[in-house]
Amino acid sequence: MLRYIIVLLCCLCWAHSHAQFSTPEAHELYVLKSSTPLIIDGALDEPIWSQAQPVGDFWEKFPSDKVRATLNTTVQAAYDDKFLYFAITSYDSTDRYIAKSLKRDASVRDQDGIVVILDPINNKSNGFGFSVTPYNVQSEYQFSANTGSMDLSTAWDNKWISNVKRYPDRYVVEMGIPFKTLRFDAKIKTWGVNFIRSDQKNNKFYTWTNVPVQFPGFDIGYLGSLVFEGELPSVKGNASLIPYVTGSLQRDPENLISTKAKINAGFDAKLSLTPSLNLDLTANPDFSQIEVDEQVTNLTRFDVFFPERRTFFLENDDIFSSYGPPPFRPFFSRKIGLDKDGNPIPIVFGGRLSGNLTEKLRVGLMNMQTARKGDVAAQNYSAISVHRRIFNRSLIKGYFLNHQSNLTATEEKNNPLDKYGRNAGLDIQLSDKPGSWQAWGGYHTSFKPDIKDQKKFIQTGGGYFGRKLNSIVDYNIIDKNYYADMGFVNRIETFASKGNNYDLGDTTFRNGFQLLYNQNDFFFYPKDKKIVRHSIGLENVATWFIDGSFSDRSHILSYRMFRKNASLLEMTLNVQQDNLRYYFPLPSDKPLEPGIYHYNNVGLLYESDSRKNILFTGGVRLGQYYNGTIHQYRAGVTVRQQPHWNITLTAEFNDLQFPKGYGDTQLWLISPKTEINFSNNLFWTTFFQYNTQQTNFNINSRIQWRYKPMSDLFLVYTDNYFTDTFINRNRAIVFKLNYWLTV
Repeated sequence: MLRYIIVLLCCLCWAHSHAQFSTPEAHELYVLKSSTPLIIDGALDEPIWSQAQPVGDFWEKFPSDKVRATLNTTVQAAYDDKFLYFAITSYDSTDRYIAKSLKRDASVRDQDGIVVILDPINNKSNGFGFSVTPYNVQSEYQFSANTGSMDLSTAWDNKWISNVKRYPDRYVVEMGIPFKTLRFDAKIKTWGVNFIRSDQKNNKFYTWTNVPVQFPGFDIGYLGSLVFEGELPSVKGNASLIPYVTGSLQRDPENLISTKAKINAGFDAKLSLTPSLNLDLTANPDFSQIEVDEQVTNLTRFDVFFPERRTFFLENDDIFSSYGPPPFRPFFSRKIGLDKDGNPIPIVFGGRLSGNLTEKLRVGLMNMQTARKGDVAAQNYSAISVHRRIFNRSLIKGYFLNHQSNLTATEEKNNPLDKYGRNAGLDIQLSDKPGSWQAWGGYHTSFKPDIKDQKKFIQTGGGYFGRKLNSIVDYNIIDKNYYADMGFVNRIETFASKGNNYDLGDTTFRNGFQLLYNQNDFFFYPKDKKIVRHSIGLENVATWFIDGSFSDRSHILSYRMFRKNASLLEMTLNVQQDNLRYYFPLPSDKPLEPGIYHYNNVGLLYESDSRKNILFTGGVRLGQYYNGTIHQYRAGVTVRQQPHWNITLTAEFNDLQFPKGYGDTQLWLISPKTEINFSNNLFWTTFFQYNTQQTNFNINSRIQWRYKPMSDLFLVYTDNYFTDTFINRNRAIVFKLNYWLTV
């Protein structure tokens, strides 16, 4: 362990000697009060736009942060008693734009567009983003400061208005954001603000303030000021009711369940208790319209992390979920309303209170109740979390979680640990003003019936984030009896076989561990105009069991070349050593015996120009895999007609060869996907997944019609088959209608 720390300190000292950071210069945009509401049509013919102060002179953000933007962009702002307005004119030499989709929430990271970043509380801890493409495709975001990075959530949804006019030499975006949509204090008349322009034709990003290339454009440390000329409106009584109704036909031959018809209904509600504190309520929520997870081939001994997609849990999600390093999270909302296999468990009701109590204090309260389903008992999940900003960009935060099961006497006797699970913890995140130097630490503990010791989780770490070097070190201790009923800890339980024979069955074993993680990335910016950046990375992971004995280690050396034409070349070398304590159920005929295994492999990945109508990716991984060899091949091709349709086919093939007696295994994962955008309000997406590791072939087809702002009609068809026999496992067709009513 000592040698890792010495290497890291040397790297950090070198980085410090080469650091050249300065805080952003003052940028102010004054917001004029309009006496009349504006018509959001992109024409900018209201008198206020001839009076409002324009700002521009953007900086290039990527690939360089040292020069001014090559394309001009001007921004104006105004407001009235209900809306905050922006008028943004993006000049261009052509009216041809990169527009990959008309679907709402399509990211401007991949296409041309404008993003408005707002920090209404001006507390440098969280805020909102609103983006519009030249084809008026909207998306909104929430962002927050987190350990070593900035977190961005694209799943937050709310009502706002925009319109775009395209001309031969520019496109003009006009947007109106209701004050009811934002969380703000009317006494604060200066907000944090920034503007990002995506210029995908030239593979560039621009920002209003000068944001260093190593930080995201929405970094809170580099916001300018949005200054209101008069009093802000006091928004009161903001409430939205979102009722829904669903109908379904479901058939489940795998579990001998015949076709059943079902009608269901429920609602969500959003209430602003104060201008900056929001209450979300739900009764009998339904998430049938959420896209299915993109499956992966898992060749490790541990669980795979799949992100939360359900919108109810995502607003201000960082208040609860930002504790610990990924993938060790005390709180993970996906544990609520889903069983261990990812199947839905009915949620009866729930509530979430989140937002700012004061300028520096954020809080989150949550309570969710699920119903009994089969052998899964009714569950109650409660959480409280408090964030307190200290200094300029630092946080101290604490939480308490409670998971309670309504078990029968027999269930409690057979599984006493299932009765309840509780967690508590305290984290601190420290950062200098530019965000270049950061440090973090946390202490967490869990509570289970009759468990008195070995139940802590400790984290400490730090990092430097510079233009030419990013370096992180993170050290964790997780005890054997640390349970996270509402969280995700993927290493504490290990998949294993009970013996050197599959007839004995598989199981999991719990082990406490210590983990030291170190990541170093060196960046080079050549003068060659065809290459944007080179990077060399070295990732080191060393793990010990809690008693100090060796568990496993890996070293990954990587090289990446980012080209001006938006293509990518990556090469990797992986050196791995694993100490197996238990029989490991390899994807073969025979489990692997306990012992120490050394294996190395190399990888190559290429991605073509992502802006083109035809693009492809390809990759290989060749070398050793435990006591055998691996030949992994990945390929993908996308054909599209921007912005109306996309067809993508991705495939991964793993050929695993083992010594005599173990057998050989071939694993396929094939995933075609089609997306048709009939307009900005009507979309059809179909997703196929053929996964031989899971012996499942899945079809998921979804039509979405946004008939009014934030109000949708969904029609979803899903079908699952065994890959070896193509016998149907289950099938369903569901419609869902919801309506967003703002009171």
